[in-house]
Amino acid sequence: MGDDDTMFVVENLVRVLAKYDHNQFYYIGSSSETHRQNMEFSYNMAYGGGGFAISYPLAKALEKMQDQCIQRYPRLYGSDDRIQACMAELGVPLTKEIGFHQLDLFGNVFGLLATHPTAPLVSLHHLDVIEPIFPNVNQVQALQRLKVPMQLDSAALMQQSICYDKSNNWTISVSWGYAVQIFRGILSAREMERPARTFLNWYRRRDATGFAFNTRPFSRNGCQRPFIYVLSNALFNPWTNQTASEYVLQRNLSDKCKWKMADPSQIHRVQVYKKPDPNLWDKSPRRNCCRVLPSNRNGTIAVDVGECKEGEIVE
Repeated sequence: MGDDDTMFVVENLVRVLAKYDHNQFYYIGSSSETHRQNMEFSYNMAYGGGGFAISYPLAKALEKMQDQCIQRYPRLYGSDDRIQACMAELGVPLTKEIGFHQLDLFGNVFGLLATHPTAPLVSLHHLDVIEPIFPNVNQVQALQRLKVPMQLDSAALMQQSICYDKSNNWTISVSWGYAVQIFRGILSAREMERPARTFLNWYRRRDATGFAFNTRPFSRNGCQRPFIYVLSNALFNPWTNQTASEYVLQRNLSDKCKWKMADPSQIHRVQVYKKPDPNLWDKSPRRNCCRVLPSNRNGTIAVDVGECKEGEIVE
């Protein structure tokens, strides 16, 4: 089940569902990003906008009792709410997969997508409410741009990697196929994996307690704000078995920064090299690692993204 304002990454949907025994009862999806939505409906409900899946034998069991079940809940708002009520009567809990995104949010969801959780990106809902996920284009054009890396390496789409340019004292966060951020200073991985609050919750508030996940403030200090580079193109090189994706500077920070350290404003382009890994989610989940590569091109940083080597950590 899904809504008509939802984009699905079909390959990742298949990857997620393939983990489960289709002969068993499974009710798979995710909840809202806004606490109050979950409180008003249910934390045990799979939201229909983000999409959910019901296994075949569970669908057969639901069909036998659904007409009578929904009559017992005339005050419930929508079909997903009523389905969950019937699931409660069948005794089947929600199996949560966090790659289904209800996106009960307003505004710019960059902060969430740039720090996507370590799980396959399955769906994006409310595309008629949120701002286009790439700047200076409409939502359809933005999704068409996202299709390019999606077709090259759907398993890795929007997966975050964190590394450091120690010579410049910069923190680099790669959301593969979407965006790269460069921060002045060294920020811990624990902080970097928390989405920056570039968005509002479903009730148009930025209050950190209103979100159903950890967030961090989007700093107003020009020295602490990231330099943001958005995807411009991606291609696959069959000779090296690598994808090469390019990210260009979205905007330059207008605020003057008086920190006595290297200034990322001279970097206009980031190139990211990565080998596709269609079996990425067959293993236990772990973020890929990234490493800053030597580069002789002025205004360009090169980054390698791939499976972490033995003993490699983000420090």
